[in-house]
Amino acid sequence: MRIFTKKLPHPDLPAEEKAQLLQNSEYQERMVESTFLYLTLDLPTAPLYKDEKEQLIIPQVPLFSILAKFNGSTEKEYKTYKENFLKRFQLTRLPPYLIFCIKRFTKNNFFVEKNPTIVNFPITNVDLREYLSEEVQAVHSHTTYDLIANIVHDGKPSEGSYRIHVLHHGTGKWYELQDLQVTDILPQMITLSEAYIQIWKRREEDETNQQGA
Repeated sequence: MRIFTKKLPHPDLPAEEKAQLLQNSEYQERMVESTFLYLTLDLPTAPLYKDEKEQLIIPQVPLFSILAKFNGSTEKEYKTYKENFLKRFQLTRLPPYLIFCIKRFTKNNFFVEKNPTIVNFPITNVDLREYLSEEVQAVHSHTTYDLIANIVHDGKPSEGSYRIHVLHHGTGKWYELQDLQVTDILPQMITLSEAYIQIWKRREEDETNQQGA
């Protein structure tokens, strides 16, 4: 992927001083290319509010909304102890298998918090062509992915448990694994879980023709 980084002046500086700093080469946007093992998808802050029956409502977000981080134009601010940066990302190559890590956990000095937001995602036909640079799109013929595994975290960060949804390629059936228990699961039930890590498989030419038929 390409990583574009731009240093920001300290927010407490006067406007004139900020404008002067932005002219310096140190504050100009820089681009580096980097390989990646997985893509980290950031969840929006979860505004837990109650409905008329005083029950908590869990917010939801579409997968493509959090994938927008990698469209080459979406900027996000990153803070270190001393400095702030604006970053944006653009994919330049798609691997045969793609891993998403949905960032549910944040750690501060005192405890770990979990974001319970549900991610709405299709099981098949996730096309990532628009996240590639234009010159790469022309030569990248296969950009569609199907989900093959889904790791779920249930409960609180300190005492939760994990479940895994796995696609059996030969039969096309989904199974849920937890410890030694293996049960059937309907695909539509997978999308209701608090997905944490997902593995997607890229469709190749023969697979596309078979599923299309």
